[in-house]
Amino acid sequence: MIPSSAEAVDEQFRFEASHLLDEWSAGPADESAQLAVFDKLAVEIVAGSGARVQDRSGRWYWDLYGGHAVSLIGHAHPLWAAIVGEQARRLPFYSNLTPHPLRAAACRAIVDLAPSNLTRVFLTNSGAEANETALKLARHHTGRTEVIAFEGGFHGRTAGALAVTWNRKYRDYAAPGLGHTRFVPFGVVPEIGEDVAAVIIEPIQSLNGMTTATAEFMHGLREACDKAGALLILDEVQTAWGRLGTPFAADYYGVRADLITGAKSAAGGFPVGVTLVDDAIATRVKPGDQGSTFGAGPLACAAILATHHIVRSEGLMANARFVEQQVRELVSWPVRGHGCLLGIVCPAPSREILPRLRAAGFMAGGSDDPHVLRLMPPLCLPPEAVTEFAAALNATI
Repeated sequence: MIPSSAEAVDEQFRFEASHLLDEWSAGPADESAQLAVFDKLAVEIVAGSGARVQDRSGRWYWDLYGGHAVSLIGHAHPLWAAIVGEQARRLPFYSNLTPHPLRAAACRAIVDLAPSNLTRVFLTNSGAEANETALKLARHHTGRTEVIAFEGGFHGRTAGALAVTWNRKYRDYAAPGLGHTRFVPFGVVPEIGEDVAAVIIEPIQSLNGMTTATAEFMHGLREACDKAGALLILDEVQTAWGRLGTPFAADYYGVRADLITGAKSAAGGFPVGVTLVDDAIATRVKPGDQGSTFGAGPLACAAILATHHIVRSEGLMANARFVEQQVRELVSWPVRGHGCLLGIVCPAPSREILPRLRAAGFMAGGSDDPHVLRLMPPLCLPPEAVTEFAAALNATI
């Protein structure tokens, strides 16, 4: 039978979609067709709501991992889902060849949130792409080739991003194709020569155990870059969009960046990479200098706008600051980081603690520092989750 109206057609396909999703999700995940590059946990997450996720058995967990700092606004936020679903019914994708109102609105929303000197945006699909864009822009703008990066830093898995990533277990795989980078100790302002195009830094080195920059160090970098004519790139793939309790780490530290990169939390779970650029650099960019097929599609831009609206309308940045305060008050061991990007320095290795926490109903993360437990929860994490986690952690160690 042919449905009699557009509403009936929509309802029919929604019913079919639900049925098909249930069918495709039935039974344990058979991952034999995937390239085996991830060490998987012994838990299969199939659903989420707010700051909690659910495994196949129906058990709920407080999500203090946030899908690796991605789930900024919580899982399956009803407004986000409605906006993304509605845009999917209107126009999922069209290229940057034509203007689109959502692209214009999303870029304007990002610029309005950003520090005032960063007035232009280039959208891609990941943090690695955002960092590569920033590095290309810096080299082109300055006419220089060398980049300074920091020991312990992680900037992505593509070749250009790996070139400024410290850990050799990531870098050596692609070593033949990497550019010229000089690594210096984190926390030490380096000597910057006349061949240096840019200094790139994560204000909080999450994977390195939430190693956290001081304000003095960040301002020292800015001053050294200015003296040498080099650019300062803040890799805010994990620190942006309110996760620290401020829109960006640049705001938290009160430091001016020439370029800021972001991703992860920018669109509430939809793949997006963001490179923010100041006027001096933007005025020298011409058509064809950058490109991205999927960057800035209408569906991605709808997800960006929905995420930013929810962060602001629900006061999530203030809650990020409250979460940090709670964790510092209730946990018995040293805490690194800021807002909802925290590392707990534990007396026992995290590989021993994490399975016990999962057994108690908490998802959290480890790091390259074996004694640092990482917390990257949604900004909507409620007070009772922190209280219960602290009690479970204190009882676990």
